[in-house]
Amino acid sequence: MAPPAGTQHHIHGPRPRGSASVGTTKEEEVQISENENQNKQMIMRLYEEVVNQGRLEILDEMAWPDHLEHNPFPQQSQGVGGLKQRVSMVRAAFNPRFTIEHLIAEGDKVAVMWSNAATHVGEWCGFPPTEKSITFHGVDIHLLRDGRLAEHWDVVDITDFLAKLGVLPAPPAAGGE
Repeated sequence: MAPPAGTQHHIHGPRPRGSASVGTTKEEEVQISENENQNKQMIMRLYEEVVNQGRLEILDEMAWPDHLEHNPFPQQSQGVGGLKQRVSMVRAAFNPRFTIEHLIAEGDKVAVMWSNAATHVGEWCGFPPTEKSITFHGVDIHLLRDGRLAEHWDVVDITDFLAKLGVLPAPPAAGGE
């Protein structure tokens, strides 16, 4: 199927009308594509090396000191220190294993749809450890500035997450049964 008229192709598919590549030269499009790929590589490092492996020390080179968390955890500060707190909290509570399901870059933003196969081994937001192994899902959007993490937004399927931990009752089966 042909793309709609008025779109331009690049490595990640057609760009909508009005986006950064409209009216750009081929060289500028190649640069945008290269930057997007570098940003995606940075995000893959974040999940694998920092979140999964616990290498918090590399956040000093990966994130800006004034990193902004738009949905901070309770007691989480801002800045690169807050980002370290966030990862430490997740690692202490869940022994996580994040898998990137989808990774999409557009300009300086990278969207990640992830799954986390984890075991609830530590306190989480007042809930004592259940020792349950669960898989839950979420979406993160990261804004990078000059190739470093600058801002973060997230959405987690919290109802499914809490039901799997046994904190909420399981939702009814499909079809009302």
